[in-house]
Amino acid sequence: MKKTICKSLLLAGMAVSLLVHLNLLWSQDTPKPGSEPKTPAAEEKPVAEPDPSGTKMGDRSSLGTPPTLTKIEVSTTNPDPHDVAVNQVMEEVKTLGNEIGKNRIAVNMMWTLLTGFLVMFMQTGFAMVETGLTRAKNVAHTMAMNLGIYVIGMLGFWVCGFAFMFGNYGSISLLGGGELLNKGLTLTVGGKPWGIIGYEGFFLAGRGFDASVMTLFLFQMVFMDTAATIPTGAMAERWKLLAFVIYGFFLSMIIYPIYGNWVWGGGWLAKLGANYGLGHGHVDFAGSSVVHMVGGVTALVGAWMLGPRIGKYNPDGTPNVLPAHNVPMYVVGTLILAFGWFGFNPGSTNSGADLNIGRVATNTMLASAAGALSASVYMWLAYKKPDPSFLCNGLLAGLVAITAPCAYVTPSVAVFIGLFAGLLVVWGCLFVERVLKVDDPVGAVGVHGINGAWGVLALGLFADGTYGMGANGSFWYKMKDGSIRWFAEELKELPDNVLAPQGVTGLLYGNPSQFAAELIGVAANLVWVGATALFIFWLVNKLIGNRVSPEVEVQGLDIPEMGVLGYINEDPKNPEGHITHPSMEPRRALTPPNGKRFTVVIEGLEARILREIWSDLCQPGEQEPTADFRAVYPYITTLEGKTFTFRDGDPEASRDALARLLRKNIRGTAVGARVERLSEGNSNRIPQLV
Repeated sequence: MKKTICKSLLLAGMAVSLLVHLNLLWSQDTPKPGSEPKTPAAEEKPVAEPDPSGTKMGDRSSLGTPPTLTKIEVSTTNPDPHDVAVNQVMEEVKTLGNEIGKNRIAVNMMWTLLTGFLVMFMQTGFAMVETGLTRAKNVAHTMAMNLGIYVIGMLGFWVCGFAFMFGNYGSISLLGGGELLNKGLTLTVGGKPWGIIGYEGFFLAGRGFDASVMTLFLFQMVFMDTAATIPTGAMAERWKLLAFVIYGFFLSMIIYPIYGNWVWGGGWLAKLGANYGLGHGHVDFAGSSVVHMVGGVTALVGAWMLGPRIGKYNPDGTPNVLPAHNVPMYVVGTLILAFGWFGFNPGSTNSGADLNIGRVATNTMLASAAGALSASVYMWLAYKKPDPSFLCNGLLAGLVAITAPCAYVTPSVAVFIGLFAGLLVVWGCLFVERVLKVDDPVGAVGVHGINGAWGVLALGLFADGTYGMGANGSFWYKMKDGSIRWFAEELKELPDNVLAPQGVTGLLYGNPSQFAAELIGVAANLVWVGATALFIFWLVNKLIGNRVSPEVEVQGLDIPEMGVLGYINEDPKNPEGHITHPSMEPRRALTPPNGKRFTVVIEGLEARILREIWSDLCQPGEQEPTADFRAVYPYITTLEGKTFTFRDGDPEASRDALARLLRKNIRGTAVGARVERLSEGNSNRIPQLV
């Protein structure tokens, strides 16, 4: 049944993709039969044509308005050598200007591509952080999700995600492109245009087959990939692989692109300023809300619907620590992410000629250090140890929070934003775990969701007005009396009472409407992403289920879901080539040589699952063994099938403690235990745990 459903969904998706592709190739920019072409005089401006090789991109116009240079009329019969020389110089200047303009576009395009490559490398960091913070028996599955989302997300974004997000983007002037992306759905609300979704650039075909469009696609694709990766950490160690694949296509094709269109594609959130005078609209320089909050909200919904990992919570709701298996791995992964962030934030200028990248990069670095410091100091003071996982998550929280305001705030403010982000990530992760009872193995909701919201709100508070003049088509000016004022249109000439254009300005710098726009953007994110993610996870759960079985989860997802072990240890006691999983090597039971013998038979669990649970319980861990474990472990001599053999100890107390211990580690399963007495007497043989 499940195979039939999956095949049907796959075939339906392929058919829709083919129809859309054929329709686009047939209809885009193709004149209808019998239609008369427009004369040049009737056109307001020339229609931009795709330039896939980029040979026509860049000229003097890339440098700004050209100077007025009038060519001197030269007599053909008696030319003045001076006039001829001036005209020649003017031609050389024009040629030189065109070359400089082309080089500027080349610099911008190369800058955007190189920073996109840096962001792509962040996928390695995510894979190492998430895998290091989870358990060894799931490493192949967690790593595969981090690689798989790159593949799935890229193809989904190529099919329709990019078109939905940037189909009505307009002119890509910084990258030398014309107004190729100019189709979208816009609703009129109260006489104002509300952009909802674009629909140009499907499959990068037709007008999307252009060098500037493809550069924009690559850069934006890796941003989408970051958002799509975030839930893989929050939902690790129990997520069914096929359900993950379906999720990946939905997020890259629908959830992320539509919200992204509202903010970065000229949609209604971006136009809150132009339409209603709310600052410069919802501004998010590099993705605190568009990327990180989208991923964080999706992660929260997905982890809640999956439910906690087996053994995470006790029957009374108190959480247990399921320790990370590899500290060096997640620390190195964090450093890779911090390095890649210098592509994430400075690259969002899409221009190597925008020298504000110096401020962007410096603010990014300072906020990350401040976040790591505040999180680790808080853990040190509150819990007596500077937890390395919160040292890493604090650094990432600072990066997430500064991503939106990095171009608009001072370095001192960037440090404050990072310091508060480090505290937020600790409080947020503890709130999610202890109050919401949502199991998030890597702290993705605290790092990306909560601090993504903090990032855009911080912009609305602290933006200083020195950058972003005219952003999103909203025009603010500083008046001579010191106030700032919004104008419906750009002023060609400044009146006497106007001092200068004003950039993006926050509440504390005199513009409360900017903070209001940021609040609206956060609310829209929660509603859109939360509702659509809830629907998609619910639908997948009805069709195939989101979560693996308890048996698979206890064993580890590597073999059942991936077919391979993440770690392979050669066992010298076995024939060459035989492999064992680390969790299958329990320690020897410390049993007294004398005393009564009895057995406890476990009911409600398969023997294989019981062995896996007991093997895991016997491994050394960061926490002290529980009272129930200490009550039974010294007296157990063997485990055969579903029968524990005890030597010494109280039979009823041992039975009850063993049953409680197993129930804590496989919630939702009815586990029973009964005692079978064997004998009393002395024996010098101490069987080993098998």
